[in-house]
Amino acid sequence: MPRLIKRGVIIDDAYALLREAGSLADVPEATKVIVPLSLWTSARAVLIARGDAGVWLAPADDPAAIAGDVKLIPVIAIDFPKFTDGRGYSIARLLRDRYDYRGELRAIGDVQHDQLYYLREVGFDAFALRDDKDAEDALRGFRDFRDGYQVTAVRTPWFRRRAAQTPPGDAWGRSE
Repeated sequence: MPRLIKRGVIIDDAYALLREAGSLADVPEATKVIVPLSLWTSARAVLIARGDAGVWLAPADDPAAIAGDVKLIPVIAIDFPKFTDGRGYSIARLLRDRYDYRGELRAIGDVQHDQLYYLREVGFDAFALRDDKDAEDALRGFRDFRDGYQVTAVRTPWFRRRAAQTPPGDAWGRSE
C-alpha cells in the first residue's frame, strides 16, 4: 500500500489515485478513489453519492470548477508533474482562502523534500511522495524553516505579530 505523510505522520494511503480514469467503468466500487477533474465534472452526482471520492487537479485546471462542491469532497489532490511547476501552490491558496476548502488537500506528483515546508504554508496537509523518496527523511523537511515574511494559510509573519504586540510609540516600543 502506498505511504502518505498526513498532518506530520506517515500513514498508509487509503485512496487509490486514478490518473487515467475516463469513465465510471474505470472506478472500482469498494475503494476510496481520487479521480481526474474531467471525470468529476461528467459524473459529479454519482461520485458525490459515493461519499468517498476525491478529485485531482492538474496545473492547468481551474479550481473554480469545483468551488460549489468543496464541502462535499473529502480530498482534493493537486498534481505537481515537475518539481519546477509551481502552479499548484496558487491552486492550493485559492481552494483554502477563496473557496474555503477545509478537507484534505494533498500534493501529488513530483513532490520533494525541499517543497514540503512551503506546501504546508499554502494549505496542504497531506503529501504523496515519489516512490523513490524516503518518507522519514521527508518529515525532516518540515523543520528546515521556522518562520517567514509572507502571510500564509497557517501563520501571520513575525513582523506583523511583533507590531501587534508593540505598545503605542515608536517602532522600537519606546514611548515619548
